Amino acid sequence: MAENTGKLKAAERMKIERQVMPSADASLRSHTFEEVNMGMAEQIAMLEAKRCLECKNAKCIVGCPVNVNIPGFVSRLAEGDLPGAAEILTGCNALPCVSGRVCPQEKQCEAVCIRGNKGAAVAIGYLERFVADWAMAHRNGSAAASPQPSGYKVAVVGSGPAGLTAAGELAKKGHKVTVFEALHKPGGVLVYGIPEFRLPKEIVRKEVENLERLGVEIVCNVIIGQTYTIDQLMNEMGYHAVFIANGAGLPVFMGIPGENFKGVYSANEYLTRVNLMQAYDPNAATPVLRAKQVCVIGGGNTAMDAVRVARRLGADPATLVYRRSRAEMPARAEEVHHAEEEGVTFQMLTNPVQIVGDEKGWVKGIICQKMELGEPDAKGRRRPVPIPGSEFEIPCQVVVEAIGTKANPLLTATTPDLQVNEKGYIVVDENNMTTKPGVFAGGDIVRGAATVILAMGDGKRTAAAIDSYLKTSVQLPN
Repeated sequence: MAENTGKLKAAERMKIERQVMPSADASLRSHTFEEVNMGMAEQIAMLEAKRCLECKNAKCIVGCPVNVNIPGFVSRLAEGDLPGAAEILTGCNALPCVSGRVCPQEKQCEAVCIRGNKGAAVAIGYLERFVADWAMAHRNGSAAASPQPSGYKVAVVGSGPAGLTAAGELAKKGHKVTVFEALHKPGGVLVYGIPEFRLPKEIVRKEVENLERLGVEIVCNVIIGQTYTIDQLMNEMGYHAVFIANGAGLPVFMGIPGENFKGVYSANEYLTRVNLMQAYDPNAATPVLRAKQVCVIGGGNTAMDAVRVARRLGADPATLVYRRSRAEMPARAEEVHHAEEEGVTFQMLTNPVQIVGDEKGWVKGIICQKMELGEPDAKGRRRPVPIPGSEFEIPCQVVVEAIGTKANPLLTATTPDLQVNEKGYIVVDENNMTTKPGVFAGGDIVRGAATVILAMGDGKRTAAAIDSYLKTSVQLPN
């Protein structure tokens, strides 16, 4: 452990420049699925931690959807107290190794960091990853002290970020928690949606193992709404509360001509095949089409993941087609930067209007129209407006549409007393309880497609609400 070099004055902290996260060489990593960001060395992490001004009114905590005590763990790290930093971080966050890698900190905690008013904000995400990885490496397979069993049983539907976070929080309170996962591996979007080079599957596996050591049971290959219904969980299987966190994984397509050609994927299918079914292996049981030219449609993080996967599968060019300009892209700046380094081609202010195919029904290109930015839309982003007569064709053999997802109605269709809105998302109250007593919901199935960290925040808040509900509204037999 590094020595404590003492507290620095604010003026001294302000002189320290933001430290850089080292990354793998772009020319090499663009052909492999090895993790891009390589993590910080201990001394560099400590130096970055010393940039924190230790504000009395820490806006970064409010900016964090899971309310991590950021100044707490950062100050311990600055002092070289890694066990103390790890204890604070893991006490606040059930999946810190995950959020340290994929959370858009630049739009959350770092966006409100006071240090960023003059210079760059503290690299909170990098520090979170460092401390979380240290904690994982020094866990030694030991479980946290088991709380007194409460006698209550809670079912969690879905093992994505919302479900896993809620499961961990509920287990810490002594409740018996069972997580039901539709796929054959736990992790939800963490394993099927986010590529290995951003979030290694081994990291997710170890985070899941840690929850299992807390007493969380995870049952895979169970589809709630088909294998069991919500009513069966509560009335026949004895669960006192249910948390629905099955995400919003139903693909959305543009509705343009040619989407029925072979070689057209939703981003969901494309990434699931590669991430969960190991389709990057030519001998995989569930392969994916490889192509010399691939076009990915969209401008969010999922689109960025898909086009970077295509590049790694040999596409040259791997082209991102987006109808607005780079300034309007919702994808993380770091991911855009990494994609540029890896040789991804960006076709901005461009909107596909038709997919074209050959006589055998295979994709051979997309016809696009150039766009210009008009007046702002309801979200404040300037609306793309077509430029007449600007159509052109981009040759490609695979098209991936990454324009969003929506709620899958399988679960809600089998639970008629569960109210949904006009888009099929579950309606909840201020405590994330649905219209069905004892049934709660959170994450993408409530808010629509969003970020991992927002889903984790829903999971943490809902776990507290479920705990309160059980203790005040459910009477256990003597």
